[in-house]
This record gives sequence, structure tokens and C-alpha cells, in this order.
Amino acid sequence: MKEKINCLDLSKQHQQVKKEIFDVFEEVYDQTAFSGGRFVEEFENKFADFCNAKYSIGVNNGTSALHLALLALGVGSGDEVILPANTFIATAWAITYVGATPVFVDCKSDTWEIDATLIEDKITDKTKAIIGVHLYGQPFDIDAVQEIAKKHKLFLVEDAAQAQGAEYKGSRVGSFGDLACFSFYPGKNLGACGEAGGLTTNSLEYSKHLQSLRNHGSIVRYYHDEVGFNMRMGGLEAGSLTVKLKYLNDWNSRRKEIAKRYQNEITNPKIKMQFQPDWSNSVYHLFVVTVDDREDLIKYLNTNNIYPGLHYPVPCHLQKAYANLNYKVGDFPNSEYLASHCVSLPMYAELEENSIDNIINVLNKY
Repeated sequence: MKEKINCLDLSKQHQQVKKEIFDVFEEVYDQTAFSGGRFVEEFENKFADFCNAKYSIGVNNGTSALHLALLALGVGSGDEVILPANTFIATAWAITYVGATPVFVDCKSDTWEIDATLIEDKITDKTKAIIGVHLYGQPFDIDAVQEIAKKHKLFLVEDAAQAQGAEYKGSRVGSFGDLACFSFYPGKNLGACGEAGGLTTNSLEYSKHLQSLRNHGSIVRYYHDEVGFNMRMGGLEAGSLTVKLKYLNDWNSRRKEIAKRYQNEITNPKIKMQFQPDWSNSVYHLFVVTVDDREDLIKYLNTNNIYPGLHYPVPCHLQKAYANLNYKVGDFPNSEYLASHCVSLPMYAELEENSIDNIINVLNKY
């Protein structure tokens, strides 16, 4: 029987960096620097440099990063925030957490990123911000969205949860919006040994505010200037991220090599892929394709010992949690088509050539 190929396998990456990570864990342990502290600060400084941003703020996960971003921007009850319908639900959660209303727009039919041409029709006197999502590791058209944000005096937040190292017109994402939010969930291109997230910004004001918000609304211990949260990054997580950050460019380069093989060698016309504009340099957190009969393709792949992923089978506007917003099937046809036809092919830096050969061969015979 052929070797089982999963959508993601973290074990090989972690074997590669195990000694370095265990060494830094021992340092954290010896210094009992488990919450915040110098290991978090070291990672923040290095990640800010990586993103070409002035400041980086570590938090406990990517959802918290989005939540705190909106709080720092002053988004709250009665406000509206525009976002794409095809994203992981956490993008919408953040808006709800601050008491604002998510206002969804459709994606483009080819890039599957937010369709900037649809945004202005959704802007009202309640609109406070736009969240653009670098979906699957591919940047959205930042200039087009940023132009609208500036015209209407709206904040722009980059949801870069899947896009550590991705580039838009030659510059890394994370320094274009007022704030950018990252997830360092273990399965991300840059994933912690545990849960973690972060933000980047070029604003000292936002940076200081976020440091307070993540730490119970406090800069000076036991003095609380505002209602805050317990959302600090841990030292162990930060230590593991600092180790992995050294390898991220190489890991992303390998993902691009795999993606190029998929793009060039999967010739089956039944398999459709995400369009890559010239200005986009994706890091391929996911390699998503669409097919007419998804269940049939998944069953076929499984019989060949290939186990793809599914990201995301229900668009945000049709989730039961948002039934109160009264969206219906047909409101965002491109997002709905993607949700019902998408399949995520195996994608991780350690995927071996013979496995890639097998995946391509099997798909071309489908």
C-alpha cells in the first residue's frame, strides 16, 4: 500500500528543529519566564523586522489579535465593519466581540480574495473599518482596498493569519494597514508550539494601547487604565517562534516550489486553481482547488491514500451563528461556490517529491 499522505504533517518540521526548541524551552524554564518577558520581546522585535513594521505585539492567539485590533481602533457598539464572506470565522468573531456588526461582501471569482469593486456599495455612515483577508497565504489587492478606505476615512486591518512572509508588490504583508493580525496556531507557516498570535503596526500609539489591552488594561502593575484582557503571549510559545522564524523563508520557498509543481503539472481540466496576479507572492499556507463534485474527488483521493483538507465548507454569512443578520443562499455566489466546491491539497514544506509525484499523477487520472 502506498504511503498515507495527509493535508498537513507537522512531525517532520518539529523533528528538524526539536533540539533548538528544547534548548530554548530550557532557557525559558530556568528563567521562569512563562508569561510575557524577554522571550516574547525578542520574538516581537524579530517579527516586526521580518514584516518591515515598526512594532509587533504578541498575544495568545490570532482571534485575540483581531479582537484587540478593533478595540485599539475604537470600533464598538453601533459600528459596522466590512469583510469578505469567505474567511475563517474568527475574522467575523472579532467584529461581534466589540459589539459591531459584520457586513459581508463577496470574493472575486478567480483570486477568491475580497472584491474591492463591491465594497463601496456596503459603506454607510456606520462603517468604521474594512478587514481584508490574505486568504490561503495570498495577499488581497491592498491598493484597491486601501484607496477606498482612505477615501471614506475608514481603518484598514490586514487579516494576515495565513500569510506570514507573503508579499504584495514586492513588500511583505503586515505593514500596509493601520494594523495587521497574525495567527501562530501550530499548523500555520510560522506556528508556535502551542497557541499564539500577534499584531504589527507602524503606530507607536496603537502599539502601546495593544500592550495595555492584552495585559488587563495595565501598563503599570496593578494600575488599570481601561477594561483589559488576559491575552499575553507565553514565553514557551515565543521561544519556539523565534527558533522557527529563522527557517520561515526556506520553508515558504519550499511551499512555493510545491505550488509551482501543482500549477504546472496538474493538467486535469476538472481541477480549478486560485488565480495568482502578478503583484501577488503567495506563501501557500493552503493550496486550494475547486472541482464540480467535491465528495467524489475526496472519495477518489482517499482510495489512493491521499487525505485532503476542507477550508471552509460554509461561508460566514450562512453560519447558524449569524442567522440574525438575515443573509441567505445566493447573496454571495462566488463565496458560496468556493465553499461548496473547495478541496485543500497536501501542502507543507517537508512534503517529499515522490509524494508530490503521486498526488499529481492521481489527480491527472481523476
